[in-house]
Order: sequence, then structure tokens, then C-alpha cells
Amino acid sequence: MIATAPAQRGAAALAAVRRAAPRRTLGVCGGLTLAVLALLVVAVGTGDYPIAPLDVVKALVGQGDSATSFVVETLRLPRALTALLAGAALGAAGAIFQSVSRNPLGSPDIIGFTAGSSAAAVFEITVIGGGTVAVAAGSMIGGLLTALAVYGLAFRDGVQGYRLVLVGIGISAMLEALVNYLLTRAKIEDVQAASVWLTGSLNGRGWEHVWPTLAALGVLLPACALLQRDLKMVEMGDDTAKALGVSVERSRLSNIVVGVLLTAVATAACGPVAFVALTAPQIARRLTGATGPGVMTAAMMGAALMLASDVLAQRLFPSTPLPVGVVTGALGGLYLIWLLALEARRGRA
Repeated sequence: MIATAPAQRGAAALAAVRRAAPRRTLGVCGGLTLAVLALLVVAVGTGDYPIAPLDVVKALVGQGDSATSFVVETLRLPRALTALLAGAALGAAGAIFQSVSRNPLGSPDIIGFTAGSSAAAVFEITVIGGGTVAVAAGSMIGGLLTALAVYGLAFRDGVQGYRLVLVGIGISAMLEALVNYLLTRAKIEDVQAASVWLTGSLNGRGWEHVWPTLAALGVLLPACALLQRDLKMVEMGDDTAKALGVSVERSRLSNIVVGVLLTAVATAACGPVAFVALTAPQIARRLTGATGPGVMTAAMMGAALMLASDVLAQRLFPSTPLPVGVVTGALGGLYLIWLLALEARRGRA
């Protein structure tokens, strides 16, 4: 009888969410899809050789002239698609970690997973001297090892959200210190390469960055969709989720693994782009009014934010385009200040 009450409350809450959310969520997803497509066209048309939106569309469907088609398909489309895919990966990862930790600050760049990817990549650049593929592989391995360390240190008869965040912040600080040490000991040319990578940049992205990222998301996003049902129940509380037949720690660990892989894929594609994983899930939740993780909506919002940030990065100072990480960092910092102020007003700070 003790287990029946939370189960009934959880089932009733889940049913209410399912009845209320779909129409609004579908409307938001439709709007975000149109926004992403529009931003993709604008991003591809932006540069030293401006291309009108209609000409971009013609080139994308194979009806543009040779010069425009070359610029669109070879030079700019891979960059825009990398931004779209990396943003989607970060948005989905942020939704997962915020749901697992039940904390709006529980994003991979706050709790250390991005720092692990960054430290491994900087070690590869400054000590081993590997190329693009080696740096990407090192980034993914570093993210996974950091996740294992954070999860292991946070585990005490299960993983509580606040403990995961606190341990992650501590690990992140240690890894950032390691990165700074490596930069002080490296050659100047390696420091320059590592500094550009650490900022988060889409410069020079080609199809060799698009295809691996697309293949990874083709596996990881369906996995997110499969894990989302249990994750919604875990958000209601461990006792309620267990009463509904969910293996809480297995669900939590599976989601963390998928979230870390999504973060590592995005970091390998364009470096540690800040704040997209933090802001995208929160904005998506406010638009949809959903109480669950909303991983796919957050992924679409992340894609839109990354594309919009890249357009701003190219257009704010046309003579010296900014790395996309500078723009997301500035916008994300303002959002974080607003979020902390909002939480303080609600008495949760």
C-alpha cells in the first residue's frame, strides 16, 4: 500500500502532462524547425561574398550557378551544418543532465564533462602533437573518463543531483588548472592552436566534420528518445519512479552515458562551446510549458541558438569574425545572471 500511493500520484501526473503538453510542444517544435531552416539559409548566405536567401535555396536544390553552388556547398554549408548538429547535441545533453540532477545549472559545461574533453584535447595538442582526428578522439575519451570519475565520486547509495553538481564543479576546477599548466609549458604555436580550440570555433569546418557528427547523432538521439520515458519518471522522485517499476540508477547511468557522448561529439566537432547546453533546455521548457526533460525540443533549440550565434559571430565585426564560443559565452553569461536572479526572487538561491 505504501508503494501504491506514489505510483498512483506519479501515474496521474504523467497522464496529465501527456494530455496537456503534446499540442503546444508540437507547435513549438514546428516553429523551431522553421527557425532552424531560416537560420541555416542566413548562415550560408553570410560572408565576404554575400548570397541572397533565394539564391542560397536555389543552390541547395541544385539550381544555382556554378560559383554560387561552390561557395554554398563546399565552403559554407559544412560550417552551418556543423553548427546545427553540434548545437542539437549540446541542447539534448543539457536537457539530460538538468533532468538527472534536477537542477537548472546541471549542464555539462558546469559539472565538468566539457572540461574533461578540453583537458584531453589540450594534452593531445600540446604534449602528443596529434592531428584533427587525434584531438577529436582525445576529446571524446577525456569526456568519458571525467564522467566516470564524477559519477563514481558522487555515488553514495545512489546519485543525488546536488552531489553530482558539486563534485562536477570540483573536478572542473581541477581540470581547468591542468589546462592552464599545460598551456604554460607548451610551445607558442601549440598554445595558439589550443587557445583557438578552447574558445569554440566553427572556422575551417568541412564535410569531414559533418559526417562523423551526423552519424553519431543518428545513433544517440534515438537513444535519447528511448530513455526519455524513464527519465520523466525519475524527475518525479526516486521513490515514485521505483514504484512505477523504473530502475532508477540504471536509468540515471544510461542517460549520463548518452549525455556525455553527445557532449563529447559536439566538443570534438567545434571545441567547448559554452552555455548552449545550459540555456537551450531552459528556454525550450519555458516555451513548451513541459515538466519533463523535453530532450528533442531542447536539441532543436540548441541548433537554433548555435546557428544564430554563428550568424552574429560573422556579422558583428565583419573584418574580424568572432569565434562562435565568444558569442555563446556572452549571451549565456547574461542568461545565467537572469536565471540566478529569478531563482533568488523565488527564494531558491
